[in-house]
Amino acid sequence: MDTEGTYDARGTGAGRVPRPAGPPPAVPPPPAYAPHPRRPPTAETGVEEWLRTPRPAREPGVWRYGHTPRPPEKPEGVSDRSLLVGVLISVLSGLLLWSLWRNGYIPYRLVPLKLFTPGDWWYAGTFGGPRTIQGADALTVYEAVLFGLLVYGCARLGNWSEIFRRHVAGRGQPFLGLATAAGAALAELLVWKDAVPLVRPVLILVASVAGGEIYQSQTVVNVVYTLIAAGVLVPFARLGHWRRLLADRFGKGAAAPTAPAAAPDAPGPEQWPELRAAGRTDAADALTAEVRTGRMNDVDVARLRHAWTVGRGRPERLAALTEAVLRTGGAAALHPSGARDLPHRTARHDLLTGQVRLGSCADDPHNPYARRGSGLALEPALLGTSLLAVGPPGAGKSARMVRPVVESLALQALAGRAAVLAVGGAGGDLGPDDAFDVVVRIGDPASVHDFDLYGGTTDPDEAASVLAEGLVGDVTHLDSRRAATVLAQLVGPYRTVHGHFPGVPALRELLDGDLAAIDALREALAAGGHQAMLRELEARTRQRGGAGDPGPVLADRIALLDRPAFTSFFATGEGARPFSLRSLEHLPLRVRIDLPERAHAEASRLLTRLVLAQFTAIAAARTDRSLFVCLVLDDATNTVTAETVRGVRRLRSVNAGAVLTLRTVDDVPEGLHTALLGAVGCCMAFSGVTTWDGKRFAEVWGKEWVETREVAQHAVFADQPFTRALHGLRKLVTGKAVTRDAVTVRRVERERWSASELAYELPAGHAVLSLTTVEGAHAPPLLVELGG
Repeated sequence: MDTEGTYDARGTGAGRVPRPAGPPPAVPPPPAYAPHPRRPPTAETGVEEWLRTPRPAREPGVWRYGHTPRPPEKPEGVSDRSLLVGVLISVLSGLLLWSLWRNGYIPYRLVPLKLFTPGDWWYAGTFGGPRTIQGADALTVYEAVLFGLLVYGCARLGNWSEIFRRHVAGRGQPFLGLATAAGAALAELLVWKDAVPLVRPVLILVASVAGGEIYQSQTVVNVVYTLIAAGVLVPFARLGHWRRLLADRFGKGAAAPTAPAAAPDAPGPEQWPELRAAGRTDAADALTAEVRTGRMNDVDVARLRHAWTVGRGRPERLAALTEAVLRTGGAAALHPSGARDLPHRTARHDLLTGQVRLGSCADDPHNPYARRGSGLALEPALLGTSLLAVGPPGAGKSARMVRPVVESLALQALAGRAAVLAVGGAGGDLGPDDAFDVVVRIGDPASVHDFDLYGGTTDPDEAASVLAEGLVGDVTHLDSRRAATVLAQLVGPYRTVHGHFPGVPALRELLDGDLAAIDALREALAAGGHQAMLRELEARTRQRGGAGDPGPVLADRIALLDRPAFTSFFATGEGARPFSLRSLEHLPLRVRIDLPERAHAEASRLLTRLVLAQFTAIAAARTDRSLFVCLVLDDATNTVTAETVRGVRRLRSVNAGAVLTLRTVDDVPEGLHTALLGAVGCCMAFSGVTTWDGKRFAEVWGKEWVETREVAQHAVFADQPFTRALHGLRKLVTGKAVTRDAVTVRRVERERWSASELAYELPAGHAVLSLTTVEGAHAPPLLVELGG
């Protein structure tokens, strides 16, 4: 396959893709222009619009594609009903007070005015009215001032500003402009009908300042009337933003012809600005044309961007990449399989950020306000800390979490940025066969690939250590280091004689202590002069049958693989066709291992433990860690051991991760509960977990400070007979005693999610997920609606 040197420069050409013995199947070379992609990157937009969509940097787990931050949280205010009642009461109270004032029912109403005006303006006595014209004019101005104060007080008491902000200004233009215009028209009508005392007081004040002769000029009168009308309109114009509204309606068209010519925009992401900045304009033009004509998909874009990033420091690689782009367009630097997309997608993916959307954060008080309603996604930066998901069968672990994650990693493998190993039961829903490069069906005679029990290593001690972890790592009373020593004492001499490690039948014979097999091996070692390995074999012979000898347990466990269904499946030597996990070290492979869980449940768990042990050992020993490698176990029941927990903890520092699913935390030995939950950075609890599992998650997620509000009701005791009578009448009508509320607000430390909430309050199709990135950033446990 033509990779244009993208993978060959790292010593990982297509020839190293694991294949069975014999000639590889014929694969036609990619055409000059590969066929159109199966589907656009999203169902709504094309590749060009997909590239232009913003992806702001947000908190861990936020679906960044087209993310729009939620508006700031509004403080809890008065309800609309209370506001309307307050406005109505304030208006009625103001009308009542003004009516009482005008009709003289308020005593001593003129006393303040008489204190600041000459006494000969008024009749004698407290209730005496104006005697002169000056007194009548002063009373008119006095009433206008009091009317203004009354309106201001009613507006403050009735919270008119909040009504205006919420129901008028909150609707925006043009409703705001129309509403204020209607209010201005009503105000003008009331002013000129003398319902609002404004015109006469203004005329009196102007006459007192400039003299009454000024009104002999009609022009002056018209000017005064115009100023009064304008003064009424100004507050409404400011509230309604009339100037801005008029500018938006009529100003743009007039200003457009005189506006200076805009500077040319910077090249968008669909124009490949990084290639243009490096002087590769011809390649950038070719890729731009591919994007705009729809001949590229999101995988092509991600793959070529990654190839450009990897080869940026090597001119020869960039030259080869540029030549391939000019020759094949978007089909340059193809994945070794030649695939440009998966046959089918079940989730939403964004390959520019490497995210896969699992759902959306529920609008629930447990979630922070800013995260409610936002999409939730996983990416390699989160999977690099490993993820543990716990939930009963049918909760959606496989379909709603494992399948999207495997799909996302497979797409990133096609882009050359990741390698994925998915392990599940035969017939599981991890994806179709043509979505993977290698499919290992253990126990199926039609399987193209076998499985290498020794992980592709040539070191007997390393092979024995990993194999012992898979065979007896779950046996609590047996030290896996002693088991590794026993295996090394047998597989080392065998490999020295035969040039390869023993197959399952031969290893079983050696562990059982078959005299013929051991004598033949001893004679071969003696004949070859391998004294060191002969001493290893003799040591094993002396220790066999002693107290605490792990040999019988190892023999019983390896017998699980020595079944007719596995005949020649774990073969070694000439003619073997094993698949080794070491292929994941450099190649962006998509691998799926199907286990015979129904017919051979114990053997499947043994193999899963072995895969997990091999993966953690191989990932930690990689020298080239530029490729993200992830293991996905669809069911990790009885597969986690103390050594693999330590291996999972090391994955985040070697650009690798693991996704483990359990039906319950009790599927892991009790002594490893704390260690496992502490080793993974992301924890996920599905609906239906038990209170025992919920308690462990509650301990992991800890507590937070919250503000609690406690309301206590106290009975009100009346001392006066009339008050007691009113209280008795109220109790007779309502059936409740008269009480008063005592509110206490405190800050207390409370669990983020309690065990009972996790067990009984999680709706179906939901899960609680906490996230941690490899850099150490955290996201609190979030209630997620899966698939939302």
